[in-house]
Amino acid sequence: MISGVDLVVVGADGGPDRGFGGSAAAADGARLLADVLPGMCFDAGSAGCRVTVVDPAADANTMLTGVREAARRPGRWLVVCLLGQLVADPRGRRLALVTGGSTADNAYRRGLAWDWVVSAMVHGDQEEALLLVDAVADRDTWAALEREDGAGELLGYSRVPLWGRVGRYTPGRRGRDDVLPGGGGSFSRALTAVLEQGIPGAPAAVAPLDLQPAVAARLGGDPAAAGGPGTAGARLLVPPHGGRLLMRNRAAVRGALAGLSLSEELLAVLWRESAPTDPPSA
Repeated sequence: MISGVDLVVVGADGGPDRGFGGSAAAADGARLLADVLPGMCFDAGSAGCRVTVVDPAADANTMLTGVREAARRPGRWLVVCLLGQLVADPRGRRLALVTGGSTADNAYRRGLAWDWVVSAMVHGDQEEALLLVDAVADRDTWAALEREDGAGELLGYSRVPLWGRVGRYTPGRRGRDDVLPGGGGSFSRALTAVLEQGIPGAPAAVAPLDLQPAVAARLGGDPAAAGGPGTAGARLLVPPHGGRLLMRNRAAVRGALAGLSLSEELLAVLWRESAPTDPPSA
């Protein structure tokens, strides 16, 4: 049976090194995406979505194996989510997601290389692919991302469609107010909130680009930003036009129900389905 969507969620824990505290909430954001995204796939739903959630403490090889195994399965869509802190190689031309136990001296070498993930997706057995990114970068890595002849080329001219946010992270006391991947104000939180609430006035099925203005508004950015800076100290990655991946618009369903003249019997059925199944606590 060919799956509708293969979803791989990687929320990498950078470990105890204070310099990699930007990944502190990545595992929480990964669990949130894994819980919410499958049921929002319009013509697949949870039943048609195979989900792989990689252990946050896993090493880079284990994380890459999860992506590669999903990419080898025939299907219509491959969606990979990367959450955590990015680090650049010494030349500032390549990126990796920091994995657990990393130090300043070996973070890039032992991290999950961006090129590896993208290559696995490009050569996957799905018809379409989408890479969701909720990440931060320290000062040196951010400088590399700002150079189009450096790591910035990986975001500006990606081989797979990108959607998400890369923000700046300052380790230590000055970084306490930074938006962390998976934490409050992050792309993961904004996306799941928009999916759960829906977009009033939009069709029942919406593409990622249709959702982008609402997501950007929650991030405090410019909805029209096209890959450039979307918020202060952050870069929004805007999904491209086209593609057949559609998400459910819950607001459209609620609007349709509101316009119906419902019988008492149907109201009773809806009430029973929406009522909590567990008894209230004493």
